[in-house]
Amino acid sequence: MDTRSLCRMVNLLLCFMEALGAASNDDGWSMKVQVEVRAMEGYPVVLPCSFTHPHHTLHSSLQVVWRLGHGQGSTVLYHCSSPTGARTCQPSPQQDQRYRMEGNPRDHDLSLRINSAALQDNGRYYCRVEVPGHAHSSYEDKMGTRLRVEAAPRILGLSVEGSEDTGYRAQCRVQGSPLPDVQWLGPDVLLEGSDISPLSQESPGQHHTTSQLRDVLPGQQYTCSASNPLGKDQVTLYVLPPRQVQVSGEAPPLLLLLSLSLGFKVLLLLGMVVWLPQGGGPAWLRCCFK
Repeated sequence: MDTRSLCRMVNLLLCFMEALGAASNDDGWSMKVQVEVRAMEGYPVVLPCSFTHPHHTLHSSLQVVWRLGHGQGSTVLYHCSSPTGARTCQPSPQQDQRYRMEGNPRDHDLSLRINSAALQDNGRYYCRVEVPGHAHSSYEDKMGTRLRVEAAPRILGLSVEGSEDTGYRAQCRVQGSPLPDVQWLGPDVLLEGSDISPLSQESPGQHHTTSQLRDVLPGQQYTCSASNPLGKDQVTLYVLPPRQVQVSGEAPPLLLLLSLSLGFKVLLLLGMVVWLPQGGGPAWLRCCFK
């Protein structure tokens, strides 16, 4: 191996070591973060970040910045300032209250607390400390901390589309992380095969998905079931035959009855509102709608 190739390999190795290690420089400053942090949706989470410097105390003013993302497309989530001699770091009045300092920058602790973590918080976070007047005025972690927010499945919507001529299709919109597995069930039967297809998966992050069931038949019930390692959610719909809700002179609509979820929600008998005022049902029940 010639000298030029050896130098190139050494430079690549140095760059690799710098990317893996904490941000540091020759005058003794360094920064340490956690590579990945996992959180549960709805619960608080702390992103650890600490720094060291060659002096025992830090008397000068400083500023702390936390960003989501890197480069020009990044978003500043938290910013606070600590004047010379102050023991605390004060955020601006406009600061989003979901974010606050968990540590004390004067104690070299820049850890950030995020209250009520949401799936939208997934991403890579970077902490930075700025010391005006110092030879190296700012120090920032180069790796970042990957935040992964996990959530049990939640069915966001269940609907039926189509007509008697084209056929009916049921769609189930689901949210969760890890991305839930979606299944369709008939009356005590798992539905499989070509009648089921995923419609979409949002990127990045892929926390939402939509599943479609074709050839839905009026007069039947169908259950959308979503599961991942954190839990399960399911919703059942009933498709009423058009003749049960037909109003004279109008085209027979297709109504779906929502919903019998995992929490046993009360069924909304939508067809009853149309049927009873037209003279259907016993007299004692019709009077309730007069």
